[in-house]
Amino acid sequence: MDTHYQNGSVLSGHVSHKGVPGVEFSTGSLGHGLPISVGIALSDINIEQYKVVCLLGDGECNEGSIWESALLASHHNLSNLTVIIDANKFQSIKTTNETLNLEPFAQKWSAFGWEVHEVDGHNIDELRSALSMKNDCKPKCIIANTIKGKGVSFMENNILWHYRSAQDDEFKNAMNELMEKI
Repeated sequence: MDTHYQNGSVLSGHVSHKGVPGVEFSTGSLGHGLPISVGIALSDINIEQYKVVCLLGDGECNEGSIWESALLASHHNLSNLTVIIDANKFQSIKTTNETLNLEPFAQKWSAFGWEVHEVDGHNIDELRSALSMKNDCKPKCIIANTIKGKGVSFMENNILWHYRSAQDDEFKNAMNELMEKI
């Protein structure tokens, strides 16, 4: 963690498949992760042994390729595919719904033929439970409702921190607030 967001670190600002074990693809462009994941889930892998997990942002779900891929996954009953959506309600320079209203979000995924679970994205037990639920004939979508900047008073739900990293005193103050919660 000491090297997070530093040049040469495997923990860069955007996760990279170069050096982070378990990350097979880091797409960069929004909307490409799910199509790649559907392709992998469709391949000749043993679906009882291997699972494909794709992490998306809620704002990323504005992309048409997400919904095309969601339809394809459902059509092929890709029960080996799980999508986790970080639903923090922010994207770009506005809230997600100001940019393009996604509601009713869970119902859209369900209507596209997915098994849908909504959880508190900050609750590891809820995430673990949703991930461990067996799905026999549908792809699974876990909507992890989160708060951007959770735990740091001056960062929580503040769009500024979608772009910035804490520096100097900001970093110290943020770490102090987080350490008080442990």
